[in-house]
Amino acid sequence: MVNSAGLIGQVRSTAQPIVPRHPFCITSAPQDEYLSVHIKKQGDWTGELRNVFSRVCRPPTEGNSRLLRDGSANSLSLRFPKVRIDGPYGAPAQDYKQYDVVLLVGQGIGATPMISIIKDIINNMKQLDGDLEADAGSGLGSGGVDASSSSSLPSFRTQRAYFYWVTREQGSFEWFHGIMDEVAETDKKGIIELHNHCTSVYKDGDLRSRVIAQLQMLNQAKHNIDVISGTRVKTHFARPDWPNVYKHIAENHQNQRVGVFYCGGGPEPLKTLRELAKDFSRKTNTKFEFHKENF
Repeated sequence: MVNSAGLIGQVRSTAQPIVPRHPFCITSAPQDEYLSVHIKKQGDWTGELRNVFSRVCRPPTEGNSRLLRDGSANSLSLRFPKVRIDGPYGAPAQDYKQYDVVLLVGQGIGATPMISIIKDIINNMKQLDGDLEADAGSGLGSGGVDASSSSSLPSFRTQRAYFYWVTREQGSFEWFHGIMDEVAETDKKGIIELHNHCTSVYKDGDLRSRVIAQLQMLNQAKHNIDVISGTRVKTHFARPDWPNVYKHIAENHQNQRVGVFYCGGGPEPLKTLRELAKDFSRKTNTKFEFHKENF
């Protein structure tokens, strides 16, 4: 449906004909057989859009999120309003493939372009693993892949991804429940490192956060599920320690270029991430190149 991850589409519903199109990040990946956007209810336009589709879409049962296609509405045969999308348009996030290492930061709903990148990385991992298994089955794997077969393998540069999702709302983690669990199950080589941060929960070290941390640990050990996010990815409290994040990446990826991609509101995290990219590029041999989504 799209030829790159992290693109933007202009969305308008025919149920709101006089309202101009609004830009949203596309959360599906190039290999997906569908196109998806995640829209947070915030303001009159998104609120009305939700109301329109709520009349024909029944919400999925808990833990059973799925696509609902036109024609699969309820027995009243209600029809979906048509949705028109202009684009997709290019965005900074699509340049992530230029880097061996990427740091992806999403603030609230700003996680959407990063999710598209994560899905693209997973799909490329699956494709590469499938091709390698096919070559091994044909007898090429035992002695290494020869020049002719290696040229048939997909070219994919990114070898490491660090994703930090920072949100105030605990319920936000449900938006991408499926992709979080898919990473935990699929990424056997540890290419993608996921970090969820819920800033409305007490800071690490606070007595109340220690109690929650104990519950987290017990539930994770028993059910392999985090009690905050409802996924296999552990949730941290408060904001990330960004200087330590940059330090960790710089120490583990010396003499490499790291693409830093940020999407979210508020000037403070933007300024912090940009300044740290400059600072660590200057004082280490790791070069951080900062990119911000603008739409």
